[in-house]
Parts: sequence; structure tokens; C-alpha cells
Amino acid sequence: MRFETLAIHAGERPDRTFGAVSVPIYQTSTFVFEDVGKTRGYDYSRTSNPTRKVLEDTVAQLEGGKAGFAFATGMAAEATVIHLLKPGDHIVSGDDVYGGTYRLFQNVMQDFGLEFTFVRMDNRARIEDAIRPNTRMLWLETPSNPLLNIVDVEMVVDIARRHDILTVADNTFATPYFLRPIEYGVDLVVHSTTKYLNGHCDVVGGAVVTTTDKLTERIQFLLNAMGTCASPFDCWLVLRGIETLAVRMKQHEENALAVANYLKEHPLVKKVFYPGLDSHLGYEIARRQMKGFGGVVSFEARGSIESVNTFLRRLKVFSLAESLGGVASLAEHPATMSHASMPKDYREKVGITAELVRLSVGLENVDDLIDDLRQALEPG
Repeated sequence: MRFETLAIHAGERPDRTFGAVSVPIYQTSTFVFEDVGKTRGYDYSRTSNPTRKVLEDTVAQLEGGKAGFAFATGMAAEATVIHLLKPGDHIVSGDDVYGGTYRLFQNVMQDFGLEFTFVRMDNRARIEDAIRPNTRMLWLETPSNPLLNIVDVEMVVDIARRHDILTVADNTFATPYFLRPIEYGVDLVVHSTTKYLNGHCDVVGGAVVTTTDKLTERIQFLLNAMGTCASPFDCWLVLRGIETLAVRMKQHEENALAVANYLKEHPLVKKVFYPGLDSHLGYEIARRQMKGFGGVVSFEARGSIESVNTFLRRLKVFSLAESLGGVASLAEHPATMSHASMPKDYREKVGITAELVRLSVGLENVDDLIDDLRQALEPG
């Protein structure tokens, strides 16, 4: 089945018990055994739950993977994946990753004996130079958050295979509608389902998609042992969102491209970060490996932090809020919001300046979005 059909029909649907078209919410902690040692497929919802299973199967099929797993948050998914490693292992990560990812790696997992090197993943030699004898994982985001840098997935996978290293791709921004990293050989895909997969800013969640029996068995073990799983109701909300993912992503991209084109011509805008612009350094790679360019646009304003703050305060259609991927447009200031956990000197080194603004372009009328940006940039 094609993507749009899978998004609505993947997993066990209709429900086999009574034929419900909408996936039921199995809001239960435990299940009755048929006999000693014999269940009807489920025993305890931390281990597995029918509602969660439909979501997991759906995400796995959309990504083209072997199995899927749903987590309480995107960070719960990432924390579970990083537990595939052991003390002394080394990870090479993109340097401009989500602030929460950086915090997990730098401020939590190093205390448990893992080692990290952060590099810009736009150059083969730079990545290979970062690899050590104890490197066990390459972690990439594409497009990256918040600079929208593009990673050549095929190149990274080639490097990893030459060194027998696991690859993990955060596919939150692109979603499987625009990019399927597994098709390029990535071993694991992670998502914050809070974002585009859910699409309505009414739940937090995460997902992991595996590609081998070994990884599937290990992620299932870790999810159960660590208790990082998603609740049935949250899974149901994400499932409902996924059903409209294809139509939403098309409109997100159309609106984002119009916003990016408007901003790049504005005299108060220094630089626009959007892979759908042919001026973007990763444009050709993105065009080759993606079906579309996504709904996030970042830009660097001319002027001081105070002028940026004034712009953010003046927005009316865009709401000043963290997160992204919902139907409503959001604006945020990475340096003080999503990436505040990064040290200031590190943020500036990788290009996350005080003048940077990230826009999650929603599904409103694009003329209203541009009018809002215009009045906020040009008070008077």
C-alpha cells in the first residue's frame, strides 16, 4: 500500500474484537490470563498494549522498518536507544542537534561512561576524523534543529558500514512522508511524535523504528525494563494525527516555502535557513534524498537581541512557544528556549546565535502568516 493508505490502514485495523473502525483505547494496566502461563497476547501494558501496538506497527510500516516502539516522550525514545551502548563506548553526533539531545548526551550520559564528539556532518573527512576505535554509533538529524542543515544520509551510512558502526537518524523534522532513512541503510530511526506525527500540540511522545531482529529484541527489552513506554491514550492521539500526516505535510511545506521566500527578500533579515531554497548549502542533497523540505523555517535577524524580542512580542498569528509540527504556527527563540541547555559559547560556535528565530509554519492561510511576519518586523 502507498503512504497515504498505510497512514490510515496500517496495523490491526479494524479492531478484531468488535470491528471498531477507530482504534479503541485499551486504557488498562493489566490483562486477564486465559490460564496459568497463557495470555491472549497481552499481560501488562508496560510490556505491550493493543492501542500502542497499532501505533508501533503503523510507524514501522511508514518508515519501512522491521518493528516500531512507542515511548512516553521523544527524549524517552532517545534515552532508550542510547542504552544500547555500554560504558567506554563513543558516539559521534551532529553538533547542531536539538538542545534536549545535546543535554542528554553531554550532561547525563557522560556520567555513565559514554563518550561523545559533536561535529558538523556535512563533510566525509570530518566525520571519519572523529571516529575512534571505540566508536559505536553515529547520530544524525536531517534537517537539523534549528539550523536546518542537511546530512547526506547515504554518505553517513557508507562511513558507518566501513567502520561497523550503528547509525541512528532523528527523522522528526522530515517525517517518513518526506524522508525514509532506512531506505538509505540507517539502522534505527527515532521520532518525537509530539511534533508532525501527532500534529496538533496535544500530546508528547516518541518512537523508535528498528531494522533487525537483534535491535528489535533489545529495544523491546529496554522499553519494558526501563518503563519508557507511551500510554494508550497518548498513542491513540498520535494515531489520529498520523491519519492526516500526508495532507498536512504538503501544506506545511507549501506555506514554509512561501514564508522562506518572503523572509529572504526582507531587509531586516540577515539569513534564512530552509532547505527548499536553492541558496541553501544542502539543497541539492535534500532534493535528492527527500520528497519535500518540511515546515520549519529559521532566520537570523539584523539587529540586537532586543529587536528580536520586540519582533517575537509583536507576533499575533504565530504564537511564542516551544515545540513545532502542529497545525498552528509557532515562533521560538532557540538561544533562550529549545537550546537554552547548550552553553552560550557552544551555541554560538555552531551558529545558534541570539538573533536566530525558528518558525514552525502551520496550516493557516499563508497570506495571513506573511502579513503577521511583516507587521512584526516593521512596527509603525
